[in-house]
Amino acid sequence: MLNVIIVIVAVVLLVALLWHVRMEATLRALGIKTALSALFIVAALVQPKPIPGYFVLLLIGLLLCLAGDVLLAVPEGRMFTAGLAAFLLGHVGYIGAFAYLTGFSGWLSWPILLVAAVSGAVFLWLRPKLGRMFGPVLAYVVVISVMVVGSWAAFQAQGSGPGGWFILCGAVLFYFSDLFVARDQFVSKGFINRVIGLPLYYAGQFLLAFSVGLIH
Repeated sequence: MLNVIIVIVAVVLLVALLWHVRMEATLRALGIKTALSALFIVAALVQPKPIPGYFVLLLIGLLLCLAGDVLLAVPEGRMFTAGLAAFLLGHVGYIGAFAYLTGFSGWLSWPILLVAAVSGAVFLWLRPKLGRMFGPVLAYVVVISVMVVGSWAAFQAQGSGPGGWFILCGAVLFYFSDLFVARDQFVSKGFINRVIGLPLYYAGQFLLAFSVGLIH
């Protein structure tokens, strides 16, 4: 029941966030976004913790992503690089969490080719527009790609259980949400990037948070 309440509150906050972003009410949007991101921390904290090490590492990743959310919401993109760094470290936390479940066995499997192909295409799409952000964005693309590969390994290790599905779907949704962050920052700004990207992002983060209580 508590998880249902968390999801309902999250949906309400997400709708409010999108509304205030559309209205360009920057400070209110920042406050709502902070509350919404803090809620995925709460979601992880209230889950059962059958594997405490996984919980701790995932929580570190979630906290770093919360910091990234706040930094990226600062007006005029002045903290974009710091936000990118926070998210990169957050993905390192997720990589550690997935590796805690699997070791690194199963990471070198066929999905690595698919992820590498998609990430390579995305980077080539962004490259002409990156300028001084070439290095940071390249590092971020590599790390988030490793995170997705790790989510597949965790999914395989969990068998058919819901925990594996939550990990894989959460990581993939997070990955695709970042395409819209990149599009907004480097290619074409617009509300459509938030309308698509924010629901993908928060769905991914809440799935990862809820996975804490579903793994075995």
